[in-house]
Amino acid sequence: MASEKKISDKVGFPPGSLIHIGKRKMEEPKITIIDYQDEQFQEKIAGKVEECFPFRETPTVTWINIDGIHDVKVIEKIGKHFNLHPLLLEDILNTTQRPKLEDFEDYIFTVLKMLYYKEEKDIRIEAEQVSFVLGANFLISFQEREGDVFNSVREGLREGKGSIRKKGADYLAYSLLDAIVDNYFLVLEKIGEKIEFMEEKLVKNPDPKLLRTIHELKREIIFMRRSVWPLREIIGALEKIDSPVVKESTKIYLRDVYDHTIQVIETIETFRDIISGMLDIYLSSINNKMNEIMKVLTIIGTIFIPLTFITGIYGMNFVYMPELGWKFGYFAVLLVMLIILIGMIFYFKKKKWF
Repeated sequence: MASEKKISDKVGFPPGSLIHIGKRKMEEPKITIIDYQDEQFQEKIAGKVEECFPFRETPTVTWINIDGIHDVKVIEKIGKHFNLHPLLLEDILNTTQRPKLEDFEDYIFTVLKMLYYKEEKDIRIEAEQVSFVLGANFLISFQEREGDVFNSVREGLREGKGSIRKKGADYLAYSLLDAIVDNYFLVLEKIGEKIEFMEEKLVKNPDPKLLRTIHELKREIIFMRRSVWPLREIIGALEKIDSPVVKESTKIYLRDVYDHTIQVIETIETFRDIISGMLDIYLSSINNKMNEIMKVLTIIGTIFIPLTFITGIYGMNFVYMPELGWKFGYFAVLLVMLIILIGMIFYFKKKKWF
């Protein structure tokens, strides 16, 4: 794989320059074409990008999915044939792009993040940039790598389930957006389970390793919030957009996705508050634990202060001390020390100091 290219690599290039920014996640791009209309359906993997071109003018609905956006030539050819703006192509190639929506009259361009939860990694949430170009009868999706959350949509198209084959490309775009948002709930469910586990552990034994885990989880929640928050604006804009590309009948479904997005954002905010509270609880627990230790040490020190005072007196080198010549002087002093010890412990107990 090639090394990761950063946004600084574009410094000095004019706007619209096609340079891939991000990691190369596939060896070669994979182009999948799904063409359908009611009872008609075909699916194939294109050997070269030119095989997509005839589908632009067909009356059927065409979904062109490109896995692997590192090949600038493929993106450039798609852009030229479908008359896509150079700045749009630049955004597709830049995997650090903030989620957004732009209306180009003949088509609508959308960038958003698809999230995955990985159990085996320290940073468990991974993001992949997905770009959509929605036209009157086509949808082009650009992904960084193969593998996504769209299998349910593909199965619905293959088997003719529901009404997706009877509707246009805008309904297909809604279906893909809905699949992405639904997957957010799965990610949040995993995070919720992790938070519950950490809360139980926090109450039982707050240790430094737990603090590190809390900070990692906090970073993941902030990362997810940054990826999901703009989606509310995108879907809200799609619902209100005045474009022939998006039909009024589809906007009803977009409202449902908008509601789900609000629910996701509210859940993220709740988790963020819980994690912040966990940090406060951890610090309070550590402080309380330290206070308990200091209290015990203080009590022990306080008990030994009068005893040390007594032994200090008899450690002085004076010849004439009355008790030195007394037969039971040593035992009397020990008895006094024992009475002082018991008396102080009783007093501390009565005051509930320990």
